[in-house]
Amino acid sequence: MKASQFFISTQKEAPTDAEVVSHKLMMRAGMIKKLGAGIYTLMPLGLRVVRKVEAIVREEMNRAGAVELAMPVVQPAELWQETGRFAKMGPELLRIKDRHDRDFVVQPTSEEVVTDIARQEIRSYKQLPRNFYQIQTKFRDERRPRFGLMRGREFIMKDAYSFDRDQASAKTSYQVMAQAYRRIFDRFGLTYRAVAADSGAIGGDLSEEFQVIAATGEDAIVFCPDSDYAANMEKAEALAPQVPRPAPGQAMTKTATPGKSTCADVAEYLQVPLQQTVKSLVLTTEDKNEAGEIVKRQVWLLMLRGDHDMNEVKANKLPGMEGGFRFATLDEIDEHFGCKPGYLGLINLKKPVRVVADREVAVMSDWICGANEVDFHITGVNWGRDLPEPDLVADLRNVVAGDPSPDGKGLLAIERGIEIGHVFYLGTKYSQAMSATFLDVNGKPQFMEMGCYGIGITRLPAAAIEQNHDARGIIWPDALAPFTVVLCPISPDRFPEVKTAADGLYAQLIAMGVDVILDDRGERPGAMFADWELIGVPHRVTLGDRGLKAGEVEYQHRRDAAATAVPLADIAALLSARLAV
Repeated sequence: MKASQFFISTQKEAPTDAEVVSHKLMMRAGMIKKLGAGIYTLMPLGLRVVRKVEAIVREEMNRAGAVELAMPVVQPAELWQETGRFAKMGPELLRIKDRHDRDFVVQPTSEEVVTDIARQEIRSYKQLPRNFYQIQTKFRDERRPRFGLMRGREFIMKDAYSFDRDQASAKTSYQVMAQAYRRIFDRFGLTYRAVAADSGAIGGDLSEEFQVIAATGEDAIVFCPDSDYAANMEKAEALAPQVPRPAPGQAMTKTATPGKSTCADVAEYLQVPLQQTVKSLVLTTEDKNEAGEIVKRQVWLLMLRGDHDMNEVKANKLPGMEGGFRFATLDEIDEHFGCKPGYLGLINLKKPVRVVADREVAVMSDWICGANEVDFHITGVNWGRDLPEPDLVADLRNVVAGDPSPDGKGLLAIERGIEIGHVFYLGTKYSQAMSATFLDVNGKPQFMEMGCYGIGITRLPAAAIEQNHDARGIIWPDALAPFTVVLCPISPDRFPEVKTAADGLYAQLIAMGVDVILDDRGERPGAMFADWELIGVPHRVTLGDRGLKAGEVEYQHRRDAAATAVPLADIAALLSARLAV
């Protein structure tokens, strides 16, 4: 490709709404153009990157035995109603009506459609295992689309779905996909971790996320440097303390804390460690009948150490909370505690609540909580002596660095990551809901065991940039670069021998199968170099009159601090070795 035939539109400044590095650099490099909130046009440079991502994903999916198809972006609501997700998914699911007033959805994922295919096409165990995949546009109506392609509303995703006859074979299919993912991300040249994860709204009980390590990542990745343990923050278990609860050492005392409504403020005011305080979080669950009417409401008090944060995913798995919860309203809090938030506790409740203590809180003694009276807290509180034992003790919190690893092999550390892939073992969640059965060897119908496997095709380039950039711009790994090599002739219009050498090297590299672009725009060297450093092409060859007179060109990798002189006769071989073509 020659630059004069391509479309290059770089900018010196990023738009003001671009927050993260990848968003800024992709906009400045002319790779994406905003059309609406969370909706971007892939410009020619950006599309070349995405096509390279797709090609590697497609190669490895085919290698793993998956078969490609393409499912519709617009799907009938009836399928989603069969699984209950039409109502359950909430506003992220874009619902539309056609001219006949029939309900449809714009797909955020395709479990329902692929399960419908399977129940129509797969009749016998002899047709299993089977894995279908697609690389297709998705739409999720994010409440706060941001960060460019990192969290857009419209995006491209590779989603795959496996079907098996039993759990053992389904877990084998899961492992095949998990290994295929490792090959994919290895080929991209990214630093990543595979971490145990919660399955979220899709469901299932075996799940891994693939996270690109980046300081700007939205996700916290928990790992043990001394073992293979790794999990996302939602999944990471905070072990119960391996010490007995100390005996009470203080009398329970109502203590004035004027204007101190947070644990941090109370600890500072009373000159005690924050770890001695207990925070009270009030949640509400509601049971509804088929008509959507509330038939039962339960108020819960979750108690965590003052320096810990609640993990909402863990809370949502408490017995009785599986259907979801919300934070209690001020009226509900007043009804049960007779006080406003900031001073809540278990002493002098107006109405009973269900009490859940975090594992750490369950073994604390002489702790501090609210007195259910503004400007007062209770010090020296103890389970058993002052209060009955909690209704339930559970892991409620996010782990912190230095916690013991759940595998018993060291202490936990935390780093930031960006999720680019996720694999799930689904079991029969969807096949049961949609009656997707096959005849087993004994002639009896069985529900298909399923797995699903996703890669964010358009998110992945953004994640790669977050991990690979400097002050000058993007630094693409070879596998992702829009062009792998750029040839930069200096003043070819003034020096015919420069143009001749550049054209000759360009033709030679094209013949070798190198993805090369020749910048024949006639730009000044500074502007030309700045463009390609911003765009992030990893290998640059500069051809100038002075160097060619000595039989040399200059080679510089995007990460190199300076160029290296290389004989013109050797540059193609050097690039071949660097690129392994």
